[in-house]
Amino acid sequence: MREIARTAGRDPGTISRELRRNAATRGGKPVYRAVVAQWKAQQAAKRPKTAKLVGNERLREYVQDRLAGNVRRPDGTIVPGPRTPQWKGLNKPHRQDRRWSTAWSPEQIAHRLKVDFPDDECMRISHEAIYQSLFIQGRGALKRELVTCLRTGRALRQPRARSRNKPQGHVTADVVLSKRPAEAEDRAVPGHWEGDLIIGTGRSAIGTLVERSSRATLLVHLPRMEGWGEQPSVKNGPALGGYGAVAMNAALTASVTTLPEQLRKTLTWDRGKELSGHAQFTLETGTRVFFADPHSPWQRPTNENTNGLLRQYFPKGTDLSRWSAEDLEAVAHALNNRPRKILGWKTPAEVFEEQLRSLQQTGVASTP
Repeated sequence: MREIARTAGRDPGTISRELRRNAATRGGKPVYRAVVAQWKAQQAAKRPKTAKLVGNERLREYVQDRLAGNVRRPDGTIVPGPRTPQWKGLNKPHRQDRRWSTAWSPEQIAHRLKVDFPDDECMRISHEAIYQSLFIQGRGALKRELVTCLRTGRALRQPRARSRNKPQGHVTADVVLSKRPAEAEDRAVPGHWEGDLIIGTGRSAIGTLVERSSRATLLVHLPRMEGWGEQPSVKNGPALGGYGAVAMNAALTASVTTLPEQLRKTLTWDRGKELSGHAQFTLETGTRVFFADPHSPWQRPTNENTNGLLRQYFPKGTDLSRWSAEDLEAVAHALNNRPRKILGWKTPAEVFEEQLRSLQQTGVASTP
């Protein structure tokens, strides 16, 4: 069996089940016959076929009760929960509009059947069959409204292609943090930056850039794009909120190119999709981009600290698009002119000016 499995490219267990399931006993002992196996496969493939939940009322009631059962207190009384409007069959009801229920998952129901009915083979069903009874209209076994009891509230199956889309697919092996130059780690050499977004309501955002050595801050204005709020959003269309990949690249490039070339060596970002066009950004500015590890804000400590300071001016829960580029410039000026303990009570602006003078003197000294 293992040799057959290797040749066929299948698991040995698959071959074992195939032989056991399709063995003919006419000769007195079980012998696999391809003709018998083919006939059985054709019989099983015949359609239409009565769904298991349609033909077994007891099983159907068990499944429906576990999907849509009432939430009860320890003393057995029912918790009514919020009053909800009638479900209209939309793809995903609002979470606050979904009624309370025990809402066992189909997988929990399928496995619990073996515990509650260990000797009754009729009380068996796979979780996939339950999902199909909910998602496929033609089955008619379970009430369509029961999809609101699923934890996702999703009335349509998520395409596999969408689930294979990696949210961090723009982070390749050559731009992870471990590939960042060692000189960026000790902060002795200027020109290495950390960046992120601070997010507001209504898909508004402000880009923040902080130089690791001087702690100088640049704020990137991300205005709404043309058409925001005037037309319905288009699926997979351009991001009009202001920090899509194209808008982010343009705004970052405009901010970074105001700096001397010697002071824009690297940029460390989190794993947000807004910088998925980092290759084009590097090509246009000469600044190499590196991405921190997932859920590791301590790898961008200066930027995280600065974002906390900026919340004094841009509180959480506010629309950040109401501030203009001049407003952001004023806030950055205020932040850069505060004395910092880490800088020996110098201001980031003073340290940044010292770096600029040092670079200019080095450039003059090296000129033949």
